[in-house]
Amino acid sequence: MNGTTKKKDKKEMRSGFTTGACATATTKAALVALITGETQTEATIYLPVGKFATFEMDSCKVETDFAEAGTIKDAGDDPDATHGALIIATVSWCDTPGITLDGGVGVGRVTKEGLPVAVGEAAINPVPRKMILETAEEVLKSYGIDRGIKVVISVPEGEKMAEKTLNKRLGIIGGISILGTRGTVIPFSSSAYMASIVQAISVARASNCEHVVISTGGRSEKYGIQQYPELPEEAFIEMGDFVGFTLKQCKKQGIKKVSLVGMMGKFSKVAQGVMMVHSKSAPVDFNFLENVAREAGVEDEELLESVRNANTASQVGDLMHEHGYSDFFTILCKYCCASGLNEIDGGIAIETSLYSMKGAFLGKAGQNDREN
Repeated sequence: MNGTTKKKDKKEMRSGFTTGACATATTKAALVALITGETQTEATIYLPVGKFATFEMDSCKVETDFAEAGTIKDAGDDPDATHGALIIATVSWCDTPGITLDGGVGVGRVTKEGLPVAVGEAAINPVPRKMILETAEEVLKSYGIDRGIKVVISVPEGEKMAEKTLNKRLGIIGGISILGTRGTVIPFSSSAYMASIVQAISVARASNCEHVVISTGGRSEKYGIQQYPELPEEAFIEMGDFVGFTLKQCKKQGIKKVSLVGMMGKFSKVAQGVMMVHSKSAPVDFNFLENVAREAGVEDEELLESVRNANTASQVGDLMHEHGYSDFFTILCKYCCASGLNEIDGGIAIETSLYSMKGAFLGKAGQNDREN
């Protein structure tokens, strides 16, 4: 060994558990505690991914007519907004038969159509809901008990954590969602973000939006809102780096027109045909940007050399803006539209708007099909 720190390989990354798995485990612990009158230190549940997992309880208390158990969510090596959250289940006896499931403090409530949970319900998604109900049924059956119970899932810090998620935009108010289709969290998985994009488009369609504005982040979304004040808030969707995925979902769900709003760095990649615009996905092709500059009428070899040797796409944008080559941005936007339409094989109208890092409008172009 030479003493250097080995970078953690993705395959060595530690997986974690979903909020749905944690809620199921705490439900089981609380229900067993309620039945037996004994506090529980752990609970083992069966995950949708096809394996058992044991969860350590952070707390458990038993009263006459209810019991409560909590566990700390461990997302493993995944950068997760809910990592470290205390997930609590409170289980109480009730006079009505069956199992009633609801959300308490810190669990959001659905206020808009288009989500897999009905309006007015706690934001506990279908798979976690099924896990909780089936696990509770198994416990009741194993103890030979035929009584009704009420299960309430709460996350004390959930409302604060929800500020780092897309819940408010999706119409989920008051906290986080209880999520997860596998029960486990794959480190650095993009599935959760992609799922939120799909839901955001579903909410837009349920709100009768046929025109949506997709942006790479909050700042570019703000520019989009300023540009399209006539559109409802449901029409604005943050796609992150998932340009191709978002466009495909828009087409799949019947969106007629998509407006891309963003800045030079990521949209220069889109213009090149790169549909996953993470900083590590592909470099900006400065030779490509030089050719766009030539198309825009730039003949000054010194300026073209500056474009070719620029450090960032934003720097190229500043050069073109300073020298008055507004056509450069129009042409780049046309390339973005053409790349997007090529990615999804046409079928919708796409327009692109470019802004500077400081929020200055640089240019715009639209296209209805893959023909110029």
